[in-house]
Amino acid sequence: MGIERSALGRILDMFPQLLTADPSNQIYPVFEFLLNNVEIPFSDIRKCIIRCPRLLVSGVENQLKPAFEFLMKLGFVGANRITCRTTVLLVSNVDHTLTPKIDFLMGLGFEYNEVAKMVIRSPVLLTFSIENNFRPKLEYFLEEMKGDLEELKRFPQYFSFNLEGKIKKRHQMLMQHRLSMPLSRMLKVSDGEFNARLIDMRLQLVEERQL
Repeated sequence: MGIERSALGRILDMFPQLLTADPSNQIYPVFEFLLNNVEIPFSDIRKCIIRCPRLLVSGVENQLKPAFEFLMKLGFVGANRITCRTTVLLVSNVDHTLTPKIDFLMGLGFEYNEVAKMVIRSPVLLTFSIENNFRPKLEYFLEEMKGDLEELKRFPQYFSFNLEGKIKKRHQMLMQHRLSMPLSRMLKVSDGEFNARLIDMRLQLVEERQL
């Protein structure tokens, strides 16, 4: 598969059981599943394994196949199909990992199809912890930022940003100057661009007060 020696060493350090695994029964079936069922191009198989070595120790029938079927029902088909960038989702347990996250988002008041659109737009959402990521960021968004859930539908990537290092810091800077900004404009840019936007907004506010 063209995996470099250094990457192979890292993979074996993470999963030493691969050294004694039966290739015919444990490893080749994973490659066949990725190629034939998920339809990952052969040239991308190497990327899949390097990004998510756990694929090699995941059973096809009891893990990869159920996860793949769940994700397809969710909407990961056609233009949104699983690629080498999202095969990491295949190692998530349907009952203990994927379903609870969907249920958590639906518990906020979102419809199933709305949640599906959110995770398809930002697949990384399905890799986040409910307790360590979703819940604290949601609480800050609703309680401190007085946010509207509709904005999370438009910008689910909010959950992928660091709460302490970026979300709180930038929100507090805006609050100090009694300014507001859509989530995407507040978070997607670099610190330099954000500061430039903040200065522009402050200058505009001064000009409006002078009129």
